[in-house]
Amino acid sequence: MIRVLLRVLGHEYAGPMRRTVALMTATAVVEGLSYGLLFPVLRALLGGGDARPWLIGFAAAVAGYAALRYLSDLAGFRVGTSVLHAVYRRLGDHLARLPIGWYTPGRVGEVSVLAGRGVLRAMSVSAHFLAPFVSACVTPLTVVGVMLVVDWRLGLAALAAVPVVAAVQVWTARRSVAADAERAARDHDATARVVEYLQAQPVLRAGGRTGERFRLLDDSLRGLDAASRRSALSALPGVIGSALTVQAVFTGLAALGAYLALGGRIGAAELLATLVLAARCADPLLALSEVGGALRAAFAELGRLDEVFATRPLPTAARPVAPRRHDIAFEDVTFRHGDRTVVEGLSLSVPEGRRLAVVGPSGAGKSTLLHLLARFHDVDAGAVRVGGVDVRAIDPEVLMAKVAIVFQDVYLFDGTIEDNVRLGRPDATEAEVRAAAKAARLDEVVDRLPGGWSANVGEGGALLSGGERQRVSIARALLKDAPIVLLDEVTSALDPVNEAAVHEGVERLAAGRTVVVVAHRLRTVRRADRIVFLDGGRVVEEGTHDELLGRGGRYADFWALSTVG
Repeated sequence: MIRVLLRVLGHEYAGPMRRTVALMTATAVVEGLSYGLLFPVLRALLGGGDARPWLIGFAAAVAGYAALRYLSDLAGFRVGTSVLHAVYRRLGDHLARLPIGWYTPGRVGEVSVLAGRGVLRAMSVSAHFLAPFVSACVTPLTVVGVMLVVDWRLGLAALAAVPVVAAVQVWTARRSVAADAERAARDHDATARVVEYLQAQPVLRAGGRTGERFRLLDDSLRGLDAASRRSALSALPGVIGSALTVQAVFTGLAALGAYLALGGRIGAAELLATLVLAARCADPLLALSEVGGALRAAFAELGRLDEVFATRPLPTAARPVAPRRHDIAFEDVTFRHGDRTVVEGLSLSVPEGRRLAVVGPSGAGKSTLLHLLARFHDVDAGAVRVGGVDVRAIDPEVLMAKVAIVFQDVYLFDGTIEDNVRLGRPDATEAEVRAAAKAARLDEVVDRLPGGWSANVGEGGALLSGGERQRVSIARALLKDAPIVLLDEVTSALDPVNEAAVHEGVERLAAGRTVVVVAHRLRTVRRADRIVFLDGGRVVEEGTHDELLGRGGRYADFWALSTVG
């Protein structure tokens, strides 16, 4: 577990964690050795000798242990707090670098649980569970070593009990692994179902089902309840077995000590000290099952974190090249998503400062071209080039600085309108922000909202309409002032008023830039310098609007359908 924890923490925090574990181990050893001083203390007290030196030594040992325990607990909390921040930061950075294809719908609940209580549970190891676990393992072993020195027969008896206690703990852990894994899987599924239930509210209410229970969510919660019961029941035999084993070991040592004392082989001081030490070691051993259960839960979360961190982000070039031009080229590109070939053998180019429109039926691979150009994915064959340079050879930050993207589904962060616009260029002046907003006709929205620029947009932009969110997105892209603009279905779901405003903003955004636009509403592509019709991941037709209409092919059929009514 420690190896997995250190791997998750990374090199920066592995050292402090190792030092904390070493300090906890030293504390547990000192605790065991301080208990060993009971033998000379009791000998002196029961034998009529001078016990003061031993009592002073015992008090000093206890004081030393208390100081070490304070320092080790403090180190555990400090490391736990610092690594919690570090893991959240590392997780966020890593998730931002993973390919977009990694984010399947099933991972919504998984990442939500992992980024929430999963990280908290995993990182609570050093603050709450590591010290008791180390103490429960190391202190009894130290006491066994002391007993071997004092009386080899009692020491061997105690040593013989070590593999028995360890075997019971291993058996308990193995019994619980499958049930714990099932419970975690059910937990993730239930979280995903809760998210789905919330997202499905408009559909449920439109269907008049507001009073009904959501069957999928109910089934998921019932499954989680059953899995939790099975997890608790699977741990019960181990807890009982561990308690019985510890009590049996204590009884055996007491019986052996009494036998040796009655036979005159050991004195009353040794017997009494042995009973005290055995009783003192019983408490952490009995708590080991509870601590072990918490550690297994934390270890499971560590394993999931480790799996996420083990997922390779898109590779970066050892010697990145910065393009000097802003033309775009797809050269014999093939891209597969799972078992499906989305784009196959596609080649096309966009000269610098020109506009390319990509049209075609749903599932034709139109949006995939934008994703490949922004390097959300890497191609399986061929190359995507910007300024003649393969996007895989460009530093990701340099590539993103050259590209402004406006999607159909705009996501806004919970904050003010100005905060969301400034994401395009955080160091922009107030005049530049206002100019970008005016060009996107966002100023009209700001003027009618209570609070103006300080108006909160809500999580995901929920307090704004679709058209208003799209204007924020265009203003953000205008502020970024990137030489390449990617537009994906930006007006397909807007009312006529917002469509006109967004279309005007898009025209300002596209002026003088290299543009690739994906659209279903073909009226928005008439001004494109070139249009390609995509189907099945291949270019079926290409040319200008008038040329394609004159051919009477697939594009002409789409145009006729789009202009009906």
